[in-house]
Amino acid sequence: MGATDRPSLFGDLFLSAGAMKAGTTWLFSVLEQHPDLHFSPEKELHYFYHRYVDSRQLSDRNRLRLAKDRYLDRFDPERANPDRVRLNLHWVAAYLSRPVDDLWYRNLFTRPRGERYACDFSNLYAHLPAEAWPRIRADCSRLRVIYTLRDPVKRLWSHVKFHLQVTGQLDRLATWSPAQVDRFLRQDFIWSNAEYGAALRRMRAGLPEECFLPLFYEEMRADPRASLRRIETFLGLSHVDYPEALIARQVNASAALPMPDFFPDLVARDVARIAEELRAEGLVLPESWGL
Repeated sequence: MGATDRPSLFGDLFLSAGAMKAGTTWLFSVLEQHPDLHFSPEKELHYFYHRYVDSRQLSDRNRLRLAKDRYLDRFDPERANPDRVRLNLHWVAAYLSRPVDDLWYRNLFTRPRGERYACDFSNLYAHLPAEAWPRIRADCSRLRVIYTLRDPVKRLWSHVKFHLQVTGQLDRLATWSPAQVDRFLRQDFIWSNAEYGAALRRMRAGLPEECFLPLFYEEMRADPRASLRRIETFLGLSHVDYPEALIARQVNASAALPMPDFFPDLVARDVARIAEELRAEGLVLPESWGL
């Protein structure tokens, strides 16, 4: 029996390991409308990062904090949809259950409409070691992984702004010197997301070509429908005519602060290296990157 038709723990699994601030939230918001794709209420489950990199990621406290902030809001019993409330509470109970293992992960995907793929979009999956990918694939009937990349300088600036924005520190950018900005962006939780070449090598080392698709943010923005069709073809799914309002919607935008003139120079040497690493992997970079 082949890898694509044997019974498996996870069935058909679609993962996005896209670089942070490179269009994954927009992709999630559109693709969740596809009738063959099933997303859990939580876009970023991070399970495989928890299993293969840092077992603290899905600690009881972390899951309790997220559930309280996102899924246990008060509701008006006179206006709420009972079925929606019931479904939400059922999913939260599964999310908070123990142990956090493969069965825990599988049970987060109920596939209520009989969808083909369970879908999990986590930026942390770009950091999985190469040896994790064959193990994940062995538990799937079919595994498909996409990795979105964006102009390295613009993505870094967006990431810096976004992190400071969500942590209530955005005003620091008005006073930081170039050296202070450089020290901040060089921290591992920021900079590791910029190392596209290393992430690409890890995924390609652990995944066969038919399982992996790199995508450029700029191409998604320039022709979103063509990019969506390319993803559907990669997954072996029928094409859907998504509403224009959904495709045009901007999601998860960072603060509208212009990039300072000094910022590109801070990372120029590293960005040139990363671009060469991508070319060595056979990627043709968008002209808009200017590299």
